Amino acid sequence: MEASQEKVQSDHKAFGWAATDSSGLLSPFHFARRSNGDDDITMRILYCGICHTDLGMLRNHHGISLYPLVPGHEIVGVVTQVGSKVHKFKVGDKAGVGTMIGSCGACQNCQDDLESYCPSMTTTYTMFSPDGSINYGGFSDILVVNEHFAVRFPDNLSPEGGAPLLCAGITVYSPMKHFGLTQPGMHLGVVGLGGLGHVAVKFAKAFGMKVTVISTSLTKKNAALAELGADSFLVSHDSEQMQAALGTMDGIIDTVSAPHALKPLIELLKRDGKLIMLGAPDMEKPTDLPLYSLFVGRKVISASLTGGMRETQEMMEFAGKHNISADVEVISMADVNTAIERLAKGDVKYRFVIDIANSLSTN
Repeated sequence: MEASQEKVQSDHKAFGWAATDSSGLLSPFHFARRSNGDDDITMRILYCGICHTDLGMLRNHHGISLYPLVPGHEIVGVVTQVGSKVHKFKVGDKAGVGTMIGSCGACQNCQDDLESYCPSMTTTYTMFSPDGSINYGGFSDILVVNEHFAVRFPDNLSPEGGAPLLCAGITVYSPMKHFGLTQPGMHLGVVGLGGLGHVAVKFAKAFGMKVTVISTSLTKKNAALAELGADSFLVSHDSEQMQAALGTMDGIIDTVSAPHALKPLIELLKRDGKLIMLGAPDMEKPTDLPLYSLFVGRKVISASLTGGMRETQEMMEFAGKHNISADVEVISMADVNTAIERLAKGDVKYRFVIDIANSLSTN
């Protein structure tokens, strides 16, 4: 299941937008995809979401970006070619590709269908590259990928609304399933109402859970309650509201990457409650861990990456069954740099998605 690097073969002409340095500014970019192998599918990309990770990689926030960089790992497209050994797809099918396109296939993580934890996992566009090779992501017209790392896309979901599920959706669904936070009647807190948080609310309500959104911003209350169907809303800096909610939650999904205190969240948990961290913090600033708050109530703090391929397919089928999609703002490729600037300021509700098929042009 190991992905071929883009430099190995270059039989498909491709076109997208790339950043050439840490300014992150995207501009037209011609490149090549490898030829379609026996286990591969080639996709004509329809839509690609813009993830906050894309912003960080474009601007080299973590010091690991390689340029030219074509971002994008929330990809929905139509299959245009299949290899001789492909069995999941036929030409004309809709397919989705998320954050990874390869793994070793042999380690215990891969054997357990948790390819996202494989030490040799290959990201859809290059984030870690010991040998300097570069993969190009979904801000482009075509993609060639091993069929194992593509999922069947539900016919009833809009491709633009479903695209962000391939990153944001599976990132919240996987820990909810793994940590047992899916039972009807359970009380789930969701910290942050952005790209991850709003789909966490949707999945939790589909599971039949009671949901409380926890936010620093009172302006998000109406969206949480009236638009997304959350049961209650807490302003995290309102001590009276937080005090009234002590010990009421079975679990909390924390989607916020900015530094914030964990102790007040831990205190919202019932005995044996779980606080699951999904937002990637600044690696240079370790998070304070309030151990005493964990001792009192046998509580747990954990964290989670995205899910494996089997779970991603399961998530997409659950989303199709319950008509779950992200709330998105569709943009043209010409507007992508403006969208990146707005994303940096938090000015999006809740995910930008690029209409690749109708706006990406070589002219």
